[in-house]
Amino acid sequence: MTIKNEVRRLAQKAKSAAEAVALLSASQKNKILLSVAREIRKKKNFIIAENKKDLACTRSAGLSGAMVDRLTLDAERIDGIASAVEDVVMLKDPIGRIIEKWKRPNGLSIQKVTVPLGVIVIIYESRPNVTSECASLCLKSGNSVILRGGREAFRSNKAIASIYQQILKSNKIPVEAVSLVETPDRSIIDELVQLEGLVNLVIPRGGEALIRRVMEKSRVPVIKHYKGICHVYVDQTADTKMAENIVMNAKVQRPGVCNAMETLLVHKKIAPVLLPHLAQKLIEKGVELRGDLETQKLVSGIKRANQKDWDTEYLDLILSIRVVDDTSQAIKHIQEHGSGHTDAIVTRSKKAAEEFVKKVDSSSVMVNASTRFADGNQYGFGAEIGISTDKVHARGPMGLEGLTSYKYIVRGKGQVRT
Repeated sequence: MTIKNEVRRLAQKAKSAAEAVALLSASQKNKILLSVAREIRKKKNFIIAENKKDLACTRSAGLSGAMVDRLTLDAERIDGIASAVEDVVMLKDPIGRIIEKWKRPNGLSIQKVTVPLGVIVIIYESRPNVTSECASLCLKSGNSVILRGGREAFRSNKAIASIYQQILKSNKIPVEAVSLVETPDRSIIDELVQLEGLVNLVIPRGGEALIRRVMEKSRVPVIKHYKGICHVYVDQTADTKMAENIVMNAKVQRPGVCNAMETLLVHKKIAPVLLPHLAQKLIEKGVELRGDLETQKLVSGIKRANQKDWDTEYLDLILSIRVVDDTSQAIKHIQEHGSGHTDAIVTRSKKAAEEFVKKVDSSSVMVNASTRFADGNQYGFGAEIGISTDKVHARGPMGLEGLTSYKYIVRGKGQVRT
């Protein structure tokens, strides 16, 4: 069988499964997901063993430290995966919700009601937790999902996906409601994203090269963000201790993720007080600093930041720093170099905060909080299917609501149009 035929057959089965999942009640979906969470915990050692096989292969593949961190599973992370499934169970069912209803003068009764999208394709790299997050969200929202993870996490992804399929089978639901692409050939991605009529939405989660490739090839709607060039701006009125805590968290807690800070902007009046001590703390944590001329004057021995640095998503322990004249210049820098993902201001000035919130057009804008909170789970969505910097259909961390559409149900008593 050719790859093209194999992919079409996979999508056709996923479409049939989607029709079955769409008819499940909220209690049926919740029962399935609770069983999945229990089985993930029960098979923790098996998942870790499969993950170790993936990690062993990465040593010869030359993956970055950030990618290895994303790939690694331990007992705590697996418990977190199971807990995320349970969080999805606790969310209100998004299907069949009446968004609006009204009655026309001719007696027609109209309802705008939420419905599933259908078949969702998720293309992602390195993070096996995404397998479970996406599967749980798609099932809860009445959709089927085709998962295409990176080859570096194949065994880990398969171990998790097999649990979903086991539970689906025991509940007499087509196992193709959660499908994992097992073919390593990258051309399969090109085929998947062209299945107009079988696939309803594509969500690529990974590096910019992957996302751009999907966008170039796709004939199906795509939810995406190209980069996570996130900024933290420390205003002149900021509490220095708060600023230090936010900056350290945004950069160091998990540098290899898309909501980690890549550029720090500091008001010139607070820079002499804040930067020397903060820079030392960052360096102690292994962060390589690259600063503009003003930053170099305050922090000796660091590299000079160039124009390319302001436009780079490092996904690593590297940070660009710029000293700015005021809030307006910080906003202008973000407008020129930001990616529309997440940007934060640290300030005690209500005026500065409001200016920042109004003028920074990112999918998440933080006031006195770390950029690391730009996450579906942290927003109370249970988990996230991805993050969108687009403005059509979904924006920011995308949870259950982003996996639904709506239809109009019109009820009459024999009316005809004249």
